[in-house]
Amino acid sequence: MTAINQVPLHEAFWFQEGPGVRKTQFTSEGVKLLNVANITADGRIDLSKTDRHITESEAKGKYSHFLVDDGDLVIASSGISFDDDGYLRTKIAFVESSHLPLCMNTSTIRFKPKRKGYSLSYLKHWLQSFEFRAQVSREVTGSAQQNFGPSHLKRMAISIPEPHEQRRIAAILDKADAIRRKRQQALALADDFLKSAYVHLVGHRNPAYAVWQPEKFEKLAQDRKGAIRSGPFGSALLHSEFVDEGVAVLGIDNAVQNQFAWGQRRFITEDKYEALRRYQVFAGDVIITIMGTTGRSAVVPDDIPEAITTKHLASITCDTSKILPEVLSFAIHSDPMIIRQIKQHNKGAIMDGLNLGIIKQLVLPKPPMKLQERFAETLRRVAKQKEQIISELGDGTELFASLSQRAFRGEL
Repeated sequence: MTAINQVPLHEAFWFQEGPGVRKTQFTSEGVKLLNVANITADGRIDLSKTDRHITESEAKGKYSHFLVDDGDLVIASSGISFDDDGYLRTKIAFVESSHLPLCMNTSTIRFKPKRKGYSLSYLKHWLQSFEFRAQVSREVTGSAQQNFGPSHLKRMAISIPEPHEQRRIAAILDKADAIRRKRQQALALADDFLKSAYVHLVGHRNPAYAVWQPEKFEKLAQDRKGAIRSGPFGSALLHSEFVDEGVAVLGIDNAVQNQFAWGQRRFITEDKYEALRRYQVFAGDVIITIMGTTGRSAVVPDDIPEAITTKHLASITCDTSKILPEVLSFAIHSDPMIIRQIKQHNKGAIMDGLNLGIIKQLVLPKPPMKLQERFAETLRRVAKQKEQIISELGDGTELFASLSQRAFRGEL
């Protein structure tokens, strides 16, 4: 066990929020301002994302004490959001010499060690830990955009060991984080490859795309009533009617990753299913999220048991002589031409208010079946490769989270 002490954060580390630089002070050249947008979710500083500067004379005069140094740790204190676990997660990065000169701006906070030997690398990992995220989630203000500042940080405590242990723990977590990032990069590359394969095989980059017959989604579905349908609305299915076993009910979590996955298990009784049988989903159906996180889609697997959907999903039973479910599903979440149509229907809003009326009117130039089959086979092959990556140690996220929790309990 590592000896861990709880100390006020402000006694262990110095921190400073950037000034509120006014728009009238912005210039197109001079000293760059560090904004929230410059701190990326993957832990880098990307100064190309903004073009806000202040004059060199102002930076070295009025704002000289806000000029950051090489090695400073910076975080975003505004525009952050709740993660899937219900706790806030901010963005964090180290300043490098190549970023300088650089001046803090509002909603960014920088850190330096206050005590000799204290590690900013340890602090970086702590700022990603449950201990910090739970504290900041209680402290934040704002409803649409969450905000916190130095006054909130001063009320927080950090679990911290002696300096040599900080460095050891940070080194372990750095290695685990590197594994996580490499696995996530491999998965992201696989997704990028599939998007490229789609547009070149069955999408608008295929030279023959212009001569393919455009078809509305309602014509690509089976020619029968209810081939495109959503789940039961209103009092037809209440949350209180879910039971521990019976007929499965699919929801957003089953399609939100753009591939079918069993998330939270929900069931209804056989009697309730008989009343809602018209909402049944079948193997090979394309399910689409139409509420909450909208515009995600997946193909229902062959081994699906009897199931219906909630009102949060639409289902399409494809006419497979015209369109393969794998092609239609991928088009919904990744074809730029389909996404553009959805935006036009919603007057520019991104995936807002997706409904059956919009879905039925979406138009897809129908690729030849041989090309569809080639893409479907490519999709299956890449899916197997992704499964192999994940099966080895997941995407590295669970390993990192487990090590992080143990580290700040003194168990590493």
